[in-house]
Amino acid sequence: MGTAINEAVEIWDSVKEELKKTVPETSYPWIMPLEPVGFENDTMTLLTGASFAVQVIKKHHYQQIMDAFKAVTGREIKFEIIVDSKKSEELKKQTEKINKKYFDKETRERAMDNLAIMQSAANLNLKYKFENFVVGENNKMAHAVAFAVAQEPCKKYNPLFIYGGSGLGKTHLMQAIGHYAIFHHPKMKIRYIKTEEYVNELINNLRMGGNSNERMNKFRQKYRNVDILLIDDIQFVESKTHTMEEIFHTFDTLYNKGKQIVITSDRLPKDIPTLTDRLRTRFEMGIVVDLQPPDLETRIAILKNLADNERIEMPYDVCEYIAKNFCDNVRELEGVFNKVSAYSSISGEPLTLDFAKNILKCEENKKKITINEIAKVCAEYYNVTLKDLKSTQRSQTISQARQVAVYLTRETTGMSYVNIGEFFEKKHPTMLFSYEKIKSELVTNRVLREDLREIKQALKLEM
Repeated sequence: MGTAINEAVEIWDSVKEELKKTVPETSYPWIMPLEPVGFENDTMTLLTGASFAVQVIKKHHYQQIMDAFKAVTGREIKFEIIVDSKKSEELKKQTEKINKKYFDKETRERAMDNLAIMQSAANLNLKYKFENFVVGENNKMAHAVAFAVAQEPCKKYNPLFIYGGSGLGKTHLMQAIGHYAIFHHPKMKIRYIKTEEYVNELINNLRMGGNSNERMNKFRQKYRNVDILLIDDIQFVESKTHTMEEIFHTFDTLYNKGKQIVITSDRLPKDIPTLTDRLRTRFEMGIVVDLQPPDLETRIAILKNLADNERIEMPYDVCEYIAKNFCDNVRELEGVFNKVSAYSSISGEPLTLDFAKNILKCEENKKKITINEIAKVCAEYYNVTLKDLKSTQRSQTISQARQVAVYLTRETTGMSYVNIGEFFEKKHPTMLFSYEKIKSELVTNRVLREDLREIKQALKLEM
């Protein structure tokens, strides 16, 4: 029996490594902690302390795990997952021990005092931390760079420019850098400011009478005598000549002193109208990263994270229902979560799938976007015809347009690969390949991300 368990552990460790090639990081918390406790007749028994893990794996990763077993062992291995509440308690205790080991009472109290002080002094919101930022394919690079900046501010990636649509987590990531720095670099001075607030403060200082030179010097030192400056929504600086001049000199002062600058915007520096060339080139001289709308698995993970933080029991099918119907941004997901959880609390009714459907009425309210509409818009965008997309032609432009159409159809409508294949007159494995190819390329291909952004706008899908 001991040998079987040892073999199971070795196989499972190899399977996990294999799964890292195909499974998104948002699913790691459900798969990686699984513990092999039995291996008999080519069937492995895995133990989990999270009942939610069983549903996630069954719904999204069952075949991937089966394929990984075959890749590792060369034969068909079945598996079953059992939930153990004692295991759940053990995992919680282990986490608490780790926290106590690395953060003694005095350190924790000092950090919390610093956080409370800096929340007021630096204008930070305590809820925006790395711990509750859900990482997915849509934000993996931005998160990694932001965390690197937080760990070693002023050392690399300076300035850091984060761009993306509304509600995708730009402010969350930016403020998470500030919170991490407060905790781990307590001597550093951090300041967060929204561009609109900066503009208003500048205007008020210019309008006031008295000694304007002294007042402006104080205003400038407020933002230049810091170690990390966080400027949110820089796009609002456009057309404001005096503000751009002040930000330019503030930027140069901090940069030349080796201080960290982090900037967010809803667009690339080159796409901000009237932004001066000298500011644009400075914004681009460090690293520019973007945030995209979260995919289905990431949206489910975000909802589960919200539920866990609020200690609310939200079944997997409810998370999936919300995630499939609200796919624009994280802020929208949070709003929907707050709505259904509030109605459930006030009414005293359990948060079931039927309850969520009754409250949200997605089927009645949601605009029906068809595969035909998506295909037509993609064809027009790439200057090909709908007939081309259904043909056997494999030119780069036609293939790209077809693959993007398949990806958007799958993400937007949830249609099966078989049905998508019927529309494009292709076999469903080809549709699966098209979807996975675009999903993979979106991680590194900025041009493709911009293409999808424009196509979604044409389809009137909010970003």
